[in-house]
Amino acid sequence: MHAPAPAVMESPPADTRRPRAMTVPSPAGGGADLDGLILAIARDADRQAFAALFRHFAPRLKSYLARTGLPANAAEELAQETMLAVWRKASYFDPARAGAATWIFTIARNLRIDLLRRERHRSTLDADAESEPVDETSGETLLMTAEREARVRAALSALSEEQAAIVRLSFFQEKPHSAIAQELGIPLGTAKSRVRLALARLRVLLEDLK
Repeated sequence: MHAPAPAVMESPPADTRRPRAMTVPSPAGGGADLDGLILAIARDADRQAFAALFRHFAPRLKSYLARTGLPANAAEELAQETMLAVWRKASYFDPARAGAATWIFTIARNLRIDLLRRERHRSTLDADAESEPVDETSGETLLMTAEREARVRAALSALSEEQAAIVRLSFFQEKPHSAIAQELGIPLGTAKSRVRLALARLRVLLEDLK
């Protein structure tokens, strides 16, 4: 179980010298001392070792990330995120496979790639949202449609059961007179007459409901 990560300290002033890509100047004692700091964090959750590592790498990470195109604030935030990842993952560090600088800058590079992927995904979602058709139906149109439907329902309820059935078959289901006659078991002429009378009655009721 990892010890709680130490509070991220403010980054020291950035090194004004031109940094070399992925090359980290070592403190007195050389790269072995940097490796030892990470091992101390892994072994003892050594906060002093982390503070020394942070002072050394934070400004260099910020400079490296800024060169990838990040604004200064974002570069500093990602540098701090990198150092917190170093604290959490120190037990995975193997000096036989990579030195401290290579290992830490690889973490920073991977975090930068993850950030780019998230930004691209967000851009894709925004583009999809912009391409979706916008429903420009006005509130007034929706209200008129709802009122019209309410009037039709009220008019249908005022019809006889037989006339309401005729209207539903002819008007809503758009069935031809022959299909209505067959479904109701009545002659075709009777079906035509009932449809005409039912629709006429419906029109009168709708006029009354305006």
